[in-house]
Amino acid sequence: MERILIIGCSGSGKSTLARALREKLGLPVVHLDQLWWKAGWKNVTQEEFDSRLAMALNMDRWIIDGNYSRTMEMRLEKCDTILYLDFGRWACLWGALSRYLQNLGKVRPDMPDGCTERLDWGHLKFIWNFNKNNRVRNDTWIGKTKHAKAIVLKNRREVRQFLESL
Repeated sequence: MERILIIGCSGSGKSTLARALREKLGLPVVHLDQLWWKAGWKNVTQEEFDSRLAMALNMDRWIIDGNYSRTMEMRLEKCDTILYLDFGRWACLWGALSRYLQNLGKVRPDMPDGCTERLDWGHLKFIWNFNKNNRVRNDTWIGKTKHAKAIVLKNRREVRQFLESL
């Protein structure tokens, strides 16, 4: 595992898993949210995001967490391991709410400066509908990526067990 892609619904713990893997494996972590957002929750252009992502993908070793479906195929081409956090909606809603309460008034370590934690109805709706809108596509992408080992983790207990097995 030298180039690990972590995908899954918001609130599933992608960034938390990325940080835990960094500690265990010593790989650099790239949070896609840090590439996309700048202070005040303003996004960069697609061209700037793609340039930043290309630089990250050209590194020899990495952990990249995030979905950003527009660039999924370019990340899948370069990864050797896919970790798919395929959690149910209630677990993800709980994760997002817990994260919000823990980081209220602060900036999370996986976000750029100036992006104070927030949670709104649009984000909650995104989480609620994530599997309905994305599971088939994620399964298809994973199925097509024959060169990478895919590990599907269904809940936080499986994530803990996976980390303990390393």
